[in-house]
Amino acid sequence: MHIERFYRVALITAMIFAGSPIKAAENEVVIDNFTFTPGELKVKQGTTVTFRNRDDIPHTIANTDGEFHSAALDTDETFSFTFTKPGVYNYFCSLHPRMMGRVVVTP
Repeated sequence: MHIERFYRVALITAMIFAGSPIKAAENEVVIDNFTFTPGELKVKQGTTVTFRNRDDIPHTIANTDGEFHSAALDTDETFSFTFTKPGVYNYFCSLHPRMMGRVVVTP
């Protein structure tokens, strides 16, 4: 009887977490399932943002204005960039150009 309850609780827990998206830490963008999350991150000037690849294939982070560009990031690898000027920074994955995001930097 206790084993049945254990398996029922384990199954419900697995179902809850399987449907939950990976949440990014503060000042972090997570790459998962060919998506940048959050798609738009708002930060203050001087903030360092970390991009973390949780996908099982490599991705890059490339600013459309050429201000920053990462190497290909494998699973669980990161790339960080410090935003020293206010503005809107659009970026994409140069390996999968349909993947896009933006960082909005305020003074």
